[in-house]
Amino acid sequence: MAGRVVLIEDEANIAEAIRFLLSREGWQVKVHADGSDALAVIEAEAPDLVILDLMLPGKSGMEIIREIREVEAMAHLPVLMLTARGQLKDREMAERAGVTRFMTKPFSNTEVLTAVRDLNAQAQQAMPSVSSICDAG
Repeated sequence: MAGRVVLIEDEANIAEAIRFLLSREGWQVKVHADGSDALAVIEAEAPDLVILDLMLPGKSGMEIIREIREVEAMAHLPVLMLTARGQLKDREMAERAGVTRFMTKPFSNTEVLTAVRDLNAQAQQAMPSVSSICDAG
């Protein structure tokens, strides 16, 4: 089941490629290129998934993921972080900050689609069903 994605990526060619790829799969994709107001865009869009570049103008992806995790309503929002820097220390720092999955550029279309599908499926399984909420009440 496709949903809404906010893509925070300042490299236009990468942003357009991911937007096109996910749109073809039925996702609604909001692209934003500036880190300084990324949190406000994410909050306004209320996406099912965020794809976040590590290096952005205005504010880094690392700062943004920390801000996302501080907002209770977004504490469990799946976040796929993209980076051209694939060092282990970057990956470990991102995971400690709350990134759900980490992907190093360059990546294939298949890698992006697989990551998005996996993260969406995990998020769907983690959410209680409406019937279980009603039964509990």
